[in-house]
Amino acid sequence: MAKGHVPTRDELLTFIRESSTPVGKREIARAFGLKGDQRIELKELLRNLRNDGEIAADRARTFKDPGALANVAVLEIVKVDDDGHLLAVPRRHDEEKDGPAPRIEIDPRGNRGGPAPAVGDRVLASLDRRGAAIYQARIIRRLGSGPKKILGLYEEPPGRNGLGRVTPTDRKLRREFDVRPADRNGAQPGDVVWIEETGGHLSRRGRVIERIGPMSDPRTISLISIAANDVPIDFPQAALDEAERAKAAPLGHRLDLRTTPLVTIDGEDARDFDDAVYAEPDAAHPGGWRLLVAIADVAWYVRPERALDRAAYRRGTSVYFPDRVVPMLPEALSNHWCSLVPRQDRPVLVAEMWVDADGHLKRHRFHRAMMRSAARLTYARVQRAMDGVPDEETGPLLEAVIKPLYGAFRVLLAAREKRGALDLDLPERLVKLGGDGRIAEIGVRERLDSHRLIEEFMVLANVAAAQALEQRHASCLYRVHDQPDPAKLEALREFLATLGIALPAGPHLRPGDLNHVLQVVADKPVARLVNETVLRSQSQAIYSPSNLGHFGLALARYAHFTSPIRRFPDLIVHRALIAAFGLGDGGLSEADRGRFEEFGEHLSMCERRAIAAERGAMDRYVAAYMAEHVGASFPGRVTSVTRFGLFLSLDGTGADGLLPIRSLGAEFFRHEEGRQMLIGERTGESFGLGDRLRVKLVEADAATGGLLFELVDVIERVERHALPRGRRGMQVKDRRGGPRRPVAHGRPPRDKRSRRRK
Repeated sequence: MAKGHVPTRDELLTFIRESSTPVGKREIARAFGLKGDQRIELKELLRNLRNDGEIAADRARTFKDPGALANVAVLEIVKVDDDGHLLAVPRRHDEEKDGPAPRIEIDPRGNRGGPAPAVGDRVLASLDRRGAAIYQARIIRRLGSGPKKILGLYEEPPGRNGLGRVTPTDRKLRREFDVRPADRNGAQPGDVVWIEETGGHLSRRGRVIERIGPMSDPRTISLISIAANDVPIDFPQAALDEAERAKAAPLGHRLDLRTTPLVTIDGEDARDFDDAVYAEPDAAHPGGWRLLVAIADVAWYVRPERALDRAAYRRGTSVYFPDRVVPMLPEALSNHWCSLVPRQDRPVLVAEMWVDADGHLKRHRFHRAMMRSAARLTYARVQRAMDGVPDEETGPLLEAVIKPLYGAFRVLLAAREKRGALDLDLPERLVKLGGDGRIAEIGVRERLDSHRLIEEFMVLANVAAAQALEQRHASCLYRVHDQPDPAKLEALREFLATLGIALPAGPHLRPGDLNHVLQVVADKPVARLVNETVLRSQSQAIYSPSNLGHFGLALARYAHFTSPIRRFPDLIVHRALIAAFGLGDGGLSEADRGRFEEFGEHLSMCERRAIAAERGAMDRYVAAYMAEHVGASFPGRVTSVTRFGLFLSLDGTGADGLLPIRSLGAEFFRHEEGRQMLIGERTGESFGLGDRLRVKLVEADAATGGLLFELVDVIERVERHALPRGRRGMQVKDRRGGPRRPVAHGRPPRDKRSRRRK
């Protein structure tokens, strides 16, 4: 820009329109180097531009493009672009009158502490202009959502003159929606659809805006959970292209571990192998061990601020369903370059660790290395080899590789038991699908020492990663598990007291205190129930830059390092280690060093989203499986007691469902929250946690995942103790301050006042 001349009309307009902030005469004069009479000419030119409507001025005597947005505006989030950015438009924007909407990108670092923004949300945001029609918006607060989207099952019941009906897949939405033929949008009876509410709250009308798939197709079951939880499933083309361009990493300055017999140990159905292990005795310290945990070097391929990085961050984690996986990374990486397939060179980040004879971590080093997997092993084959039945591949590896792994595992297990890590015994449900995509079998996944071996190696590497970053005074994204909430602990104490089990008083417990409870009930019928109740009393583990320790593992520091192929927090830890130890390219960027608070919030949300989607899909698959057995009776155990009924888990399948209070008998039942019981007012008959009942399945809804039972018989009641004096639970009061009536089946007598309140 030439200095010392009065700008032309076009030059001045361009300068004002491209400025990210409104500018005054002083800023314009300084930019063009104007002096003396030139300032008078500038003043005249500005007046003409204002009169012609080319620019606008405010009270502060600054000028801007009249089409520019205000510094603070109400926006509506309308879509996610190919790079995973949330885009918004001004709430009152009219394209015919106002022209094309500017690009407004939501700053992911805003809205700290609030729920993650989503398409359809309305927000109040501050705007930072980045170009003529480009803004970055930082959320000040959410203002609500636009028209509510609801996922449901579309049907056309007879006798309604073509009027359709949508039943929500969310069991909490206890209403149905009418759909007029004009609003059907091609939906067929039996389709799962997204609808948008039309009219007021009481209209109960909706318009189909998207078809998900027919409920008769078993693949639709997981699609319901994907849609209901907004799980991203499509990668932007730029991210796919970036993954396809990946190629073999060079050896360069990497540590060469290609002759070290590292092996992968995974499940039979695993498709990607991102961790490998090796152990050998520590010759310098008798009884000690040197361990290697090698993890696929995802950071080499996924670089900060590129399309692949943005897409992976948006997903946060892979999501696993019985019939599919929604991966965090495209298959070109997750199943190829970042998969430690046998006899292929693969780049890895390695935790080299030394433990003493008591299993204590004495020292560690981190390397960027190149490895070549000696074998792709499975848990079952490794366990059989240790049990004396090796096969052709595990036989030659038994003495040199497998037995040393178990030797190191034994000292790590002893250290775990000594520090008192929480040891819950909760069998994992195993679902097998048939060729038609439906559940063919439901069982319990076998728990082997080989599983525990890998877990202990991974825990040790995660601890080493957190220690290493602390030693370098580098930022770390910890995996934290706080002490249980005092209110949850008190509820747990009350429940255990009914079983005659005492839990130490006070708000702070050690995991060992809970382990003692689990040992007391280990051989009793209520063992599984107690394990599940202890689990529900725990705080939720999250990601955070603030180290609160890990209560469940009884560890002072812990980070996730071992699976960057499927968890973005692990990738952040890899990048932090690479930067802290100068291990080459792909380390933590300068821009990301101040984002750890945001990382923790977003990635914890992604994990919760994945868990909800996986659980919802499993419930729906099980409900579809049980639908073929409506009318049959099953034994089950009470897992939860509420004022409206009992929740049971059926033996064998683990299917969960509701036994409504109306099925328990024609009398009033009082809900004793402290004892977790329903007690009959007239007969004193009681139902509580752990009771075994025989129930008949009367309804199984695959769309919602709900099961409904009727009581057939009582098989066994748990022997209970009276609560100690002073531990009777909190009495629930009504709005007038008096005690609430007992929750009951039937119609209790009411006075006129209670009828008016109703």
